[in-house]
This record gives sequence, C-alpha cells and structure tokens, in this order.
Amino acid sequence: MTRHVVRRAADLASAAPAPHQLPYSCAGFTRRSVVGEEDGSVHTGFGLCELAPDGTVGAHVHAYEESFHLLSGTVVLDTPEGSYLLEEGDYGLLPTGVPHAWRGAGDSAARWADMLAPVPRARYGHDTLAVPELPAGTPSRIDVRDPRTRSFGHFEAAQMDPGKQSQDLLAVSASMRTALLVYSGITVKPMVDADLGAVASTMFMVQYAPDGVAGAHDHPFEETYLIVEGTVDATFDGERYRLAAGDAAWAGAGCVHGFSHAGTGPVRWLETQAPQPPARHSYRFARDWDHLRGVLEDRR
Repeated sequence: MTRHVVRRAADLASAAPAPHQLPYSCAGFTRRSVVGEEDGSVHTGFGLCELAPDGTVGAHVHAYEESFHLLSGTVVLDTPEGSYLLEEGDYGLLPTGVPHAWRGAGDSAARWADMLAPVPRARYGHDTLAVPELPAGTPSRIDVRDPRTRSFGHFEAAQMDPGKQSQDLLAVSASMRTALLVYSGITVKPMVDADLGAVASTMFMVQYAPDGVAGAHDHPFEETYLIVEGTVDATFDGERYRLAAGDAAWAGAGCVHGFSHAGTGPVRWLETQAPQPPARHSYRFARDWDHLRGVLEDRR
C-alpha cells in the first residue's frame, strides 16, 4: 500500500503552526507542516515557514539537510561563512551539521518553503541541536554569477521560458545552473541538487504549458509539490484532484501519479524529491510496461 497526501491552501493557511518543541530559542517564527513523519514519510519533511520582521530563530544544527526557497519577503540567514540577505526567489542548501540562524528583515514577514531530508524524527528530538550563537554580521546579497557562491541560487519565472535562454537574455546567470529540461509541454528548472551540494534531496521548479501532460508513473523516492501558479489535474493511486495555487501534495515511493494542465495560463509548482533519484530507472511509466505486456501476449 502506498501513501499520498493532499493539503489545500485554505487548510494550510488556517492550520495551527506546529508547537515549538525544538531546543533553540525563537521569536516571531511559525512553521506549518505540509508533510512529515506523521504522514508516513521516511525521507521528506516539507513545510511553510514565516518569520516576522523582528523575528529570530536561534543557532542550531540538524541531522538532516535543509533546502529552502523564498516565496515572499526578505530574511537574513547567518552561517559560519557569513550572513546573507535573502529575497523572494532565492533558494539554497544547508548541509547536514552546518550551524545556522535566521533573522527577520524588511517591512513584512518573510515566507519560505523548506525541505528536510531525511524526515526529522520526533523520538530523536526532531534531529536538531542548539549550538552557540553565530556572529550577526552585515548581510550581503546573493551573487549567483560569483563562482564562490556554492550553496545558493535565484529563481525568476522568466527562467522557465525556453526562448530566453541565450547568453544575453538569461535573467540571472549564463552558467549551466540556468539550463532547462523541456519535454511533452513540461519545463523543469533545477534548483537544489547534487550540483549545489545536496546529497539527500532535490528541489526544482516545474511548469506545464496548456498541452503539458505527464502520464501515470511512479518512483523509488518521495515527491512533494507546492503549486505556485495556475491549476493542474493530478491523480494519485487512482484518486483525482484539482490543485490550485497554494495547494500542496505528496506522493510516497511507489505511488502511481500523473498530471495534466487544467485552465488556460501556465501552471507552475515547486517540487522536491527524496532521496535523490538513482542514475537509472527513476521513472516507471505504466504505459511502457503495458506496452511490453502487449508485446509478450502477441508472441504467445
């Protein structure tokens, strides 16, 4: 039996934040869990975080890697390598065991999605320990064109346009980090992956054109989807859902799922995978194995 989870935007917005049971101090911070250990997840802890302009999250380390993507606002991230001012569209990776802390910035709350892999375990204190406070340095903006930037990146919706991938039109950088995968009306923009140093998970943006379709398939890993624009029809183990902006879903390993565009404009979502896909056979499409079944029956 496989598992899947669908969370509606209204339910996520009204859900009480998870109680703060972690060992570090914080103020003005909330995190709403989208999927976690309580849902049967083994590899995925996905949540929506919010930090007030004057809020703080004390220094701590995790026994898992943490990826994040800023949905709105600005926030300061303190690490041993320095302090960074993150803005809407920025994303990054905090490897396992790296101390970090968060500080509010700007005039409004910052909101970001986080991906924790493998899933934090309640019976081990959520795999988190407090550490001595980090120096609150003067934060600097992320410069993704600087080769010294190893753990961060920036996403803009224009990057999903295959027609704007020339050297002079690229929105942010002319490096391979802007490369797109385009197939069957689907565009994929890598964000956090092995190239950025991740070892336990990936994070990327997906966009469907009006004719975009992904047939029924499953994976040997877990996937999470946070819809950020448009509407998509999704099927998880035979159950159909229409997902709109703000909705989220999770498919456990082996859950057969598929997507098709619904509506007129583009549909775009933030997607994560954990653990990282294997080098081969990361997608098992039902139609390919149905084809083989037919071939074998024809030879009898």
